[in-house]
This record gives sequence, C-alpha cells and structure tokens, in this order.
Amino acid sequence: MGARGPKRAPTQLKRLRGNPGHERLPVDEPQGQGDLWSPPVWFDDEQREQWHYALDHAPPGLLTGTDRETLAIWCVACVEYARAVLKVREEGQTVETKSGNVIQNPSLGIMNKQALLMLKTGGEMGFSPSARASLGSSAPEFHTNGKAGRVISGSLAEYLEQKPDKLDS
Repeated sequence: MGARGPKRAPTQLKRLRGNPGHERLPVDEPQGQGDLWSPPVWFDDEQREQWHYALDHAPPGLLTGTDRETLAIWCVACVEYARAVLKVREEGQTVETKSGNVIQNPSLGIMNKQALLMLKTGGEMGFSPSARASLGSSAPEFHTNGKAGRVISGSLAEYLEQKPDKLDS
C-alpha cells in the first residue's frame, strides 16, 4: 500500500470481473470517446508503422480517440528505443570523448529512458501480460462451468453490457 492508500480497480474492471465488495458503482464515470484511425500527421514512416502495429494488436475495444496522445508517446518511444539500441550496438556501451576519457554512451541513456516510457504507456494501454491480466478477459468468447458460452463481440463497453454477472476464473 502506497502513501495514497490501496489502488482501486476502475469501474469497468469491477463490471467485468464482478464487484466482490458490493460497492456502489458510479454511473457517470468518464469514458474514452471516438475511434483511433490515422496516426498524427507529424509521424515519420517508422512511427506510422508502429501506430498501425499497435492498433492491430491492442486488446479489442480498449483504445479510443481519447487515448491518441498516449499511443503517440508509445509509438515515438518504440521507434527512438530501436534507434538507440542500434546506436549502442554499433558504438558499444561506452565511448571515448575527444579528450580520451571513456564515458557511458549517451545513446544508452536514451535507450533506457525510452524503455521506461514504453513500459509506462504500454501498461496504460494493456500492452503487457500483467496489464492485460489487470484488464480482465476481453476475449470474444467466455466459458461457464466448462461449457462454451455465447460469443460476445464488439467494443469493451458492448461486452460489459452483455456479460454475465459473474465470470468463472
């Protein structure tokens, strides 16, 4: 537990997984709006490729237009991380200055910073196993008592509207 108290599950997660504490859930929680289509116009080709990769592989129905800047940060961080990795691979983890001193390759710091940004923003968007686990199941099918259940498709909001009261773990 941190200084701010225990971390509370978002309302959507409680609706998805159940509400074991039987807390009253807010009905007016802000939702993301709009669809994500085109990457920002200022992206280069590598960043655009990363954008399309992310949209193709993100948990279904999770990202909305509201998440545009978070996704943009992740895309740029991924590309800059890859560029820094290549530079460190080429030059080594240490480099020699003009005066002959050996220092840490500046690209190593860039690489590490971009990795942290990728982990932070990727975690916000469900781009890691632990982040997906915290989001709950968003698979198009669910099973109850070992039997196949009905197929639920569409956005996460639609899924939450259709889901059974309790999902088997």
